[in-house]
Amino acid sequence: MEVDPIAPELATGDFVAMMNASKACVLVHDAATKNILWANPAACEMLEFSLSELRPLKANHMSSSAQQYDRVIGRAWLQAAVEHGSSRIVWHYRSKSGRVIPTDAVAIRVELERGPAVMVQFRDIQRAEEIERELKLTTSYVDALARHTSTVAFMLDAAGAVRFATDSALTFLGLTGDDDRLAGEPLTAYARLYLGGRPVRWAEVVAGADPVGPVQLELPGESATWLEGSLERLSESEVDAYLMILHDVSERVRGEARRELELRHENYLARYNAMGDMAMAIAHELGQPLAAAANFIAGIRARAATIAGGGDVREQMGYGLDSVARQIDRAKDIVGSLRSFVGHLEQVEQVVDLNEIVRECLYFIELSAAPNSVAVEVRLDPAPVLVRCERVLTGQVVMNLCLNAIDETTECEPLQRRITVGTQAKEGVGVLTIDDHGRGVARDPFAESFTSKPGGSGIGLALSHRIITRQHGSIWAERRDGGGSRFGFALPLDT
Repeated sequence: MEVDPIAPELATGDFVAMMNASKACVLVHDAATKNILWANPAACEMLEFSLSELRPLKANHMSSSAQQYDRVIGRAWLQAAVEHGSSRIVWHYRSKSGRVIPTDAVAIRVELERGPAVMVQFRDIQRAEEIERELKLTTSYVDALARHTSTVAFMLDAAGAVRFATDSALTFLGLTGDDDRLAGEPLTAYARLYLGGRPVRWAEVVAGADPVGPVQLELPGESATWLEGSLERLSESEVDAYLMILHDVSERVRGEARRELELRHENYLARYNAMGDMAMAIAHELGQPLAAAANFIAGIRARAATIAGGGDVREQMGYGLDSVARQIDRAKDIVGSLRSFVGHLEQVEQVVDLNEIVRECLYFIELSAAPNSVAVEVRLDPAPVLVRCERVLTGQVVMNLCLNAIDETTECEPLQRRITVGTQAKEGVGVLTIDDHGRGVARDPFAESFTSKPGGSGIGLALSHRIITRQHGSIWAERRDGGGSRFGFALPLDT
């Protein structure tokens, strides 16, 4: 052995001292005979033999008795290093006391002054193998838990991407255990996050996990699925991970929605009762003032006829007074009909042409449409549409639906400010529809809330619903394919 000229401070004996001090186990075999020539102290300590005891030993004396550690295999491994320069193997040595030691062994051909040799460096990997076995066992436990538990669990990283999910969790997302689409994907790609019933972002949910916080998930679908549970922060080696444990609360959420709807209907029912009492009072109290107003107008008309002056003045006064009288007469009809309608529940015997009801209301509808530049298009059935209903109150429903449509259409561009009123007879009912080109209803106002207008009370639609349904009819609202809404009602035809 020659001293490396790059490090002249080191003598040959220094390298021997370093080899002896090394904790790595080293055996040196003769390249030809494979006999042990030398072993460092670390190897002697592990194998529990002194150097003089090791030198005469063969592979079968210091190796496991298992077939894969047969002497022939050991010599072939050393010979591979002689021929190719190096060779690696997992070899089980046997110590003097009989303890089998699994090792990771590397054989390297070296050129000594006496000729070629094989230097074997090996280390005890028993603990590493135990850890590997424990890891495999733990992995199998986790895998079994993930596949067979009913718990909905996600493991997420700091960015909210899914790193692990139980099979139950995958099922809720419409995936299977063999589907790798979820790995690394943000959970928000499949579900919406909520806190306290309001939608939130991942960062807000994480902020509440200190170390544990609540979370809700909504999984969209034909019938939304709701999951509720907790998010726990797991800090390991300064890397944040999050464990989300959830359970299905869809039935509870749907039940709460049903109870809220029932409560709204109860509130509207109470309003119906209050409106009935109010209608009776209004009908009683307004009858006389309306009659008196009509008498005063008749007197003014008679007095105007005697006023000296041009005919134009009398005609203008007459037109104005006639218009006022017309409005008062209609108000008297409405009050009288409302009083009768609220006070009785018997079958309506009146037979009316639905087309005539529309014509009677058209004057008032156009008065409301004109200031807003809304065009009113009428498409009536060519034949009479004879239905059983209360004429005046059914006309009020037509008025109310048309005025709502005008209000909605006022928000549109000028060219779209148009409503269409139509009638037709089909399948035993007379149908009236009002189409507009507004925003379109977001939901059925007759099934949930009678109004979507800011500050609206919903009384107009509530009364319309009450009037039509008490006459054995039906009333509805829907979005139109071309934009806007369609409101309509159907009443039984007279047969």
